[in-house]
Amino acid sequence: MDKGFDVSERLLGMTTVRHKIISSNLANSDTPGYKAKDVKFGAFFDEEKLKMEVTDELHFKSGQSANKNDLSVEEGTPNWGDKNNVEMDVEVAKMTENALLNQAAVKLITSKIKMYQAAMKTSAQ
Repeated sequence: MDKGFDVSERLLGMTTVRHKIISSNLANSDTPGYKAKDVKFGAFFDEEKLKMEVTDELHFKSGQSANKNDLSVEEGTPNWGDKNNVEMDVEVAKMTENALLNQAAVKLITSKIKMYQAAMKTSAQ
């Protein structure tokens, strides 16, 4: 239908995965030896930004798509005495940032739907 829907849908999926990971970090903030994880959004954005349509075999190909192995990484933050590196303030800030990104994706989808509805009403008249 529209590439904007595909990108927004993937972004919603990524923010959902990131929310679960951040929630897990918060839930394990007192677990000895637990290492905080996060989602690499860079791979997602780079893929979308650099995606090119290849119409000839001599064209440069875009980067490889992100896979599940790229989604979570251990943070390089210092460990506490129990070898746990979860910082509550940092995780709450990440969750807030993630919620804003999720809301932006929802607004993009909603705007696209409204545009299509307006176009259908106009063409029906």
